[in-house]
Amino acid sequence: MLNETAPLKLILTGATGLVGEGVLLEALEHPAVGQILMVNRRPSTLVHPKLKELLVPDFMHLENVATQLAGYDACLYCAGISSAGMNEADYTHITHDITMHFAEVLVALNPQMIFIFVSGYLADSTEKGRVMWARVKGRTENDIMRLPFQHVYSFRPGFMKPFPTQRNVKGYYKLITLLYPILDKLFPNYVSTMQELGLAMIKCILRGYPKQILEVKDINQLGAPGLGDLSKSR
Repeated sequence: MLNETAPLKLILTGATGLVGEGVLLEALEHPAVGQILMVNRRPSTLVHPKLKELLVPDFMHLENVATQLAGYDACLYCAGISSAGMNEADYTHITHDITMHFAEVLVALNPQMIFIFVSGYLADSTEKGRVMWARVKGRTENDIMRLPFQHVYSFRPGFMKPFPTQRNVKGYYKLITLLYPILDKLFPNYVSTMQELGLAMIKCILRGYPKQILEVKDINQLGAPGLGDLSKSR
């Protein structure tokens, strides 16, 4: 848990994807955040006074940039890929192996860091279920939690409503977003907004949370805007 009055220095991955971009937009507007280093495989067009970019084509090769990853309070690991059309070996390499390598480098440089991993609804902590992606996500969660970070949190969001200004939103997702008011009413524990997700992450860093694994209900409760949350809806 960190001092809420100290400006946070964050590392964020996945900024060119749906989740990472949404979390980044929320974090940039939050008064507690002073600096964000987005670690990207490809350039982002986003410009902001709080924002720096580090291009890393291959997260398995961080030797030449390691010194630039030191001195940060927390990492929001939002990078990820859909399992659609992928075999288990390839999906495991991207979701588990690359994530673990990145986390291992960070914990060696920043042992007091808080690490937040974006997993997924129905991730399988037993690692033994029949659904491939859920097993791999569960294994990744378990292995990250064994690393000696100050704290590790795994976020398991369901459907997420993006900000209107987000650019990295696929066409089909835009169509589903139109149904959000209905989904939110019928299935409130399965959907979140990007603002709720981003705020929940920042509050986890600042204040902690009694559970390491946050399901949709936890995300929405923790991420509900309230007094002191001065970030703006975009």
